[in-house]
Amino acid sequence: MLPISSRNGGWTDVFDALFTATSAVCVTGLTVVDTPTHWSDVGLVVIMVLIQLGGLGIMLFASLIGLAVARRLRVRSRLNAAAEAKASGIGEVKGLARRILTISLLIEAVVFAFLFPRFALGYGYDMGEAAWHALFHAVSSFNNAGFALYSDNLMGFAADPWICLPICAAVILGGLGFPVIMQLRRELRRPLHWSMNTRIVIWATLVLLLLGTIYITLLEWDNPATLGAFDPASRLLIGFFHSVQTRTAGFNSVDIGLMHDETWVGMDVLMMIGGGPAGTAGGIKVTTFAVLFFILVAELRGEGAVSIFGKRLSRAVHREAITVVLIALAAVMAGTVSLMLITGQALDRALFEAVSAFGTVGLSTGITFDLPPAAEVVLVLLMFLGRIGPLTLGSALALRTRRVLYEYPKERPAIG
Repeated sequence: MLPISSRNGGWTDVFDALFTATSAVCVTGLTVVDTPTHWSDVGLVVIMVLIQLGGLGIMLFASLIGLAVARRLRVRSRLNAAAEAKASGIGEVKGLARRILTISLLIEAVVFAFLFPRFALGYGYDMGEAAWHALFHAVSSFNNAGFALYSDNLMGFAADPWICLPICAAVILGGLGFPVIMQLRRELRRPLHWSMNTRIVIWATLVLLLLGTIYITLLEWDNPATLGAFDPASRLLIGFFHSVQTRTAGFNSVDIGLMHDETWVGMDVLMMIGGGPAGTAGGIKVTTFAVLFFILVAELRGEGAVSIFGKRLSRAVHREAITVVLIALAAVMAGTVSLMLITGQALDRALFEAVSAFGTVGLSTGITFDLPPAAEVVLVLLMFLGRIGPLTLGSALALRTRRVLYEYPKERPAIG
């Protein structure tokens, strides 16, 4: 809110400041003010720092601070950090927090190394400006935030693979989740040693990226307001780029508001699914979606147990996945109805904004700038729930076990 953070030297409205801070720390990317023209360099640095902290994870960041200050962690801090990072035990939290920080900085440095020469040589930026743009977008992309230093986001680079592809690579890596990245670092050439979590995340990511690219490209191919204005190679690049961004990153290289309604529906689904657990992505997570898919397959086949990649799935995971999805759907529906009542927007646009906020994606049909304060609060709550809710709920379900010494008689209601 401080005048030093705004470009005109005035105070920023409390709701706009709250919305931007929440969007940054929840690595969403939705904005209610124009990022490059409203915020000063100080304000942009604040946003970038919040993005980095949000991507690392609040509990893990707290653990790093505790290690730096007190040289030790209390048991509760270890439990919280282990739950956030999906660690197998609290004993590995110290090393885990350091490894996650190292991996984050290393990937961001590599993306910076690709973007910096392109900004400097391809667009004529001076060294300082090119370095700042490369650094900001490297941090924003790896942390799946979607904030950009341009009023039209990345529309000016829609056909530039030297900008779009490094950003896509960072988004994908951040969306895999730290447990997957660390296992791939150790056992990249030994896929038979991969855990069920790693296999699900890798295969689901590849399948969803491919299907999303095909879906968006085909539906928007002849739309003159989006892909239709570009050559075929650029259309494929743009289609792939937006398939990646629906994994909760939120950058856009064409105007989302001018896409077909059918495209929005497919993007709603992809945004709701999100990326991998214990990473920078949001959504219900690809593992939750995959578990429900395999439960469906097993039920249709009449099998008594659900098996994934040659291993039987714990029945407790069935209940956890169903609970997370139902609560997520309830939150999105409540947010959608609230936005419709407050703003008078149509269902398709209100639903898109609600899913984008809950999935911490940041894509928008263009209505966010004109939202009244009450609608901003709704999106703030959805962003917070989307970033913290599934994590807290999943951790609570995993850690909360209650032994019951009796069972009720069985009976089956009519289904379907």
